Order: sequence, then structure tokens, then C-alpha cells
Amino acid sequence: MVSGCSVCWAGKEALVQQINSWGLPGWLVTMIIAMLPIFELRGAIPVAYQLLGIPIVPAVAFSVVGNLIPVVPILLFLGPVSGWLRKVPLFDRFFEWLFSRTRSRSDLVKKYEMVGLMLFVAVPLPVTGAWTGAVAAFLFGIKFWPALLFIGLGVLIAAGIVTALVLMGIWGAIIAGTVLSALAVSAAWGSFRKRKHV
Repeated sequence: MVSGCSVCWAGKEALVQQINSWGLPGWLVTMIIAMLPIFELRGAIPVAYQLLGIPIVPAVAFSVVGNLIPVVPILLFLGPVSGWLRKVPLFDRFFEWLFSRTRSRSDLVKKYEMVGLMLFVAVPLPVTGAWTGAVAAFLFGIKFWPALLFIGLGVLIAAGIVTALVLMGIWGAIIAGTVLSALAVSAAWGSFRKRKHV
């Protein structure tokens, strides 16, 4: 009987062989994975460090850069491109679904604006991240440079959380969760006080 760990390791070896068969350097594979929606850097850092054998610092650096690459065109061109494509019924239905889905998951951004955007991007879950954050920034009318800055800060926080998870396992998750919770409470309290004095 084959143990679970043996099966897991065999799966990792098969994945590494598949990636190597592409003939691309590891750093480029890392950036491509980080550029993809859903995967982003939460998928890129573990693949780079654990499967491709890239040291943790360059693995994180390539993942952060790759994760930020799609943000600029989304912020700059989503408005005009979606407006043009929505003339076609199929694309209109797609963008209606995308925008309503993003709005329904972006309460943090709606309530706390740029700080909320940063925290929304910082949580490394499938429904959050730089892609969804960039769409949310467009929908809530956050200007390009502030949106890029706070999405970038969120990506850096997410990179820290994922790195802690990769290096420290469950303890990394506990530490990262505690830090993120403290950041969220601090940001929410600061935003509440600011609104109270307005």
C-alpha cells in the first residue's frame, strides 16, 4: 500500500516534470503563475520555492512583480474595453456577472475605500487578490495612482502571509492571521475616527 506522502510526492514530481517540459526558466514560470487570476502569488510562491527550488527571496520577488503586472492594464483599460465589448450581448452578460460578483464581495473596499482595498487584496484567498482588487478599484471610482499604491501594499502583505505559511506551516498561519487581524482592526478604527470627525 502506497502512503499518502508517497502519492503526494509523486504528484509533486509529476508537476515539476510537466513545468520543466515547457522549457521556460523557473523565474518566468513563477511570474506567469502569479499573473494568473485565482492563482496569483498565493500559488506562485509555493510552486517556486517548494517545487522549482527557487530560494525564498527571489521566489517572493518574482511572484510580487508577476502579481502586479496585470493590475496596470486592468486599472487603465477596464472601463473603455468593457464599455466597448458590452455592446455584444455575450460580453454584456459576462461583465454584468463580473461586476455584480465583485461588488458583492467588496464591502471592505466600499466601506473603507483605499485602506479597505489594501486589506481586501492582502487576504490570500481565491475570491480576493490583485485582480479582484483592481476590478473593485475601477467599480468604486478609486483613481489610478492611489489604487496602484494600495493594491501594491496589499500584494506585499499577502506575500508576507503566504511566505509565512510556506516557511512555518500552521504557526505561520496563526502569526499571519494575528497580524492581519490587527491591521484590519487598526485600519477600521482609524477610518471610523476620521469619519466621526468629518
